[in-house]
Amino acid sequence: MKKIAPSILSGDILNLSEEIKLLEEAGVDFLHIDIMDGIFVPNITAGWNLVEAIKARTDIPLDVHLMIDRPERYIEQFVKSGADILTVHFEGTTHLHRVVERIRELEASPGVAINPGTPVDFLSEILDYLDLVLVMSVDPGFSGQEFIYSALFKIEKLHGIIQKRELETQIEVDGGIKVINIAEAANSGADIIVSGSGILGTKNYIETINEMRERI
Repeated sequence: MKKIAPSILSGDILNLSEEIKLLEEAGVDFLHIDIMDGIFVPNITAGWNLVEAIKARTDIPLDVHLMIDRPERYIEQFVKSGADILTVHFEGTTHLHRVVERIRELEASPGVAINPGTPVDFLSEILDYLDLVLVMSVDPGFSGQEFIYSALFKIEKLHGIIQKRELETQIEVDGGIKVINIAEAANSGADIIVSGSGILGTKNYIETINEMRERI
């Protein structure tokens, strides 16, 4: 079953509780929370205090994506605040295995994200240790960008590697996903599909998510 994870920072931050209620009604699988530090990406969002506030208001699992430099400095705080999945960037840390193992020790699911310019092959030595790989289909930093279609080939290749190794690692895709292209992302092998403005930029979240489910 393919899963849908709305990226909540594309919504109305001043009415986040109402946004989450609507997403609960739509039966989404995860809430995707992007954390940006203004260093790793040219944008700044919130910190673990936002994760903690959201965790207190919903039972939907939280999929926290750290687009930050040297994430090892903060993983304890994010897990403690309520991250169920914690994803760090391959490009953001030197000692990736150590970070992944620490996330698992803290009893969260470890994920690793790769930017559009990072080859799937770079994950060869870490893949067996991961619960999730996030393939970025835009350059990270801002919502509303156009989908980079070469990501589909990366997802297909990664899916083949995972099957060949008989792993249970899930593939997530994030960036530029809308109703019109969600089927392509799903058919390429993505298990979890993140959509920001593709859901939260529409007038009726429930109708949009239902249509997405029909297409996948």
